[in-house]
Amino acid sequence: MLFWRGSEQIGFLCTLSLTLYVCPFSPLSTSLPPIPSQGAFPASIVQLRKVIIEKQGDQEVVLSAEMPLVKEVTTTLREWGSIWKQLYVTNKKKRVVQVQRLMWDLMEWRSQLLSGTLPSDEFKELKQKVTSKIDYGNKILELDLVVRDVNGNMLDPENASVISLFRAHQDATTKINERIKEEQVSPRFRRAPVISGLSLVSNSYSLYVFVRKFVVRIERSNYLIRWTSKGFPKDVDMLNNLKVVFTDLGNKDLNRDKIYLICQIVRVGRMELKETGTKKCTLGLRRPFGVAVMDISDIIKGKIECDEEKQYFIPFVPVVAENDFLHSLLNKVTASRGDSGGQGLWVTMKALVGDIIQIRKEYPHLVDRSTVVARKLGFPEIIMPGDIRNDIYLTLWTGDFDKYNKTTQKNMEVIMTVCDEEGKAVPNSICLGAGDRPLNEYRSVIYYQVKQPRWMETFKVAIPLEEMHRSHLRFMFRHRSSQESKDKSEKNFAMAFVHLMKADGTVLQDGLHELVVFKGDSKRMEDVNSYLSQPSTRNQGDVPKGGTLSRSSVGVLSVSSRDSFTVSTLVCSTKLTQNVGLLGLLKWRTRPELLKENLEKLKIIDGEQVVKFLQDTLDALFTIMMEHSQTDDYDILVFDALVSVCVCVLVSVWYSLSLFLSLSVSLSISVLMALPDGGAGFR
Repeated sequence: MLFWRGSEQIGFLCTLSLTLYVCPFSPLSTSLPPIPSQGAFPASIVQLRKVIIEKQGDQEVVLSAEMPLVKEVTTTLREWGSIWKQLYVTNKKKRVVQVQRLMWDLMEWRSQLLSGTLPSDEFKELKQKVTSKIDYGNKILELDLVVRDVNGNMLDPENASVISLFRAHQDATTKINERIKEEQVSPRFRRAPVISGLSLVSNSYSLYVFVRKFVVRIERSNYLIRWTSKGFPKDVDMLNNLKVVFTDLGNKDLNRDKIYLICQIVRVGRMELKETGTKKCTLGLRRPFGVAVMDISDIIKGKIECDEEKQYFIPFVPVVAENDFLHSLLNKVTASRGDSGGQGLWVTMKALVGDIIQIRKEYPHLVDRSTVVARKLGFPEIIMPGDIRNDIYLTLWTGDFDKYNKTTQKNMEVIMTVCDEEGKAVPNSICLGAGDRPLNEYRSVIYYQVKQPRWMETFKVAIPLEEMHRSHLRFMFRHRSSQESKDKSEKNFAMAFVHLMKADGTVLQDGLHELVVFKGDSKRMEDVNSYLSQPSTRNQGDVPKGGTLSRSSVGVLSVSSRDSFTVSTLVCSTKLTQNVGLLGLLKWRTRPELLKENLEKLKIIDGEQVVKFLQDTLDALFTIMMEHSQTDDYDILVFDALVSVCVCVLVSVWYSLSLFLSLSVSLSISVLMALPDGGAGFR
């Protein structure tokens, strides 16, 4: 492959894999001797490497400063590459596929070695894997066998004895022959088939994304990047380091017909993009700007080979009108391709097999400490013990607001804060997406003069567990004017709220919630005494239409019959349950008179709820047994409940938890048996 043809005077012919020596003087200097081996070439077509110059007598020998193993892998790949092409020409299909997979593994491991991020123990383990793979490949290709010491280093025949060389050669041959024999005799026990690097038996997958240019906000598992109008990240440290891994993807996700990488672009500034008039404009408004969508079904399913250096272009589609909803534009773009006019963003992507712990170990050159991890909205298919989460995902769904005394519809902005029972804002409790700092409040996108805005904006509410029962979400509604002078006089005209915890101790249910919209004085709406004791949702009973709800020393709030507001919630918590029966079992000491009833209810509770709280459920069951070891009142009930838990876990979806369940049950039963009268129900 020709990279640089050069010129007749000083140009130098450069081809792929050519090694060049950069002279310490200017290549354009007239003092260059007129010999064919020297000349000028563009600096952009070469990559500089450090070298070590050794003197051997009167001659200088230039050696690469790379670690010996990396050099060996590079040399091996070049040698195998030429043989691989010859195998293809001679139509040896089986061997072509075999060598191709070996080369893929070596290239992947070479990248890990070059990353320099591996701990010493993982480096030693990887070194053994690399040398074993090289020796195995050389054997099946009938190449010379490289003899090594116990650490995998090549033995120097000048410094090693004949006996040590012979024994090393004998050991290497034995290991390789054993591996070949294993693959021939027991093909059914080979590792799972691989489709473009994706294992078919894995229950967890991840998607690595490296954003090169532009700004992106990805739905579902959100990744947020703040980009300035100058074309750079707001945080300079993130320049050329915008990497994210979307984890917790399961087989159900891979089996979907279509999977999209969706980017929502929100601009922050004045109401209108173009400057109008001489009046000072309101700044800091979040306005819809456009979307970018790419079908990544083939990439994430492994049907397309993904090189982490290959860049994909995702076209940008701007909003047409000022009141276009971003989610509506997304639906249009996914249904038909639009003209981006050359605008968009460049990303590199790679589908990775395994959860975040696995991929950090196997792909340290990609997933390092600076890589942002974006978890799935909801739990993964397999909920492993120790995976503690306490997140609530809130989606601003839709609203319907009357214009009242205004001639046009409002430019509606929703301001949400997490407040305690005294009305104080809980700091750093809102996160717009992975990679972004937590915020004290959330401000919605503003749609210009729309009566029924549909935001469909999702963000995470993260509150300490001990603060959950004291916290609620408060929504303030405000009209935003494009002129700064008018906007300063605007005040919150309505509000809504919702409790995170219900009176029975369970957390807010998943799904849509139509909230009650209150009207009143803006100062009164900030006082929790005016609203906190009132119904927050329409389904909490009969809410009067337009009547007075609260009368206190600080003022009056009334229900607005002309306004409505709907939100959606999704709880991802391994400590807060939405099931009353399960909560009663976990906190059985508070209501011991209901213990028998709660043990009976455990048999009919949804399996996913039990798996989320598997450790806590097992602890509760065995604690009940131990504290009532003197009687047999609960032995049969606990035993039946334990059997139902085992049946739930042993189904195919959660079978990977069976080992954990077995160990927990065995240990707990052993403790029971050690008691003087314990474990009567298990004997």
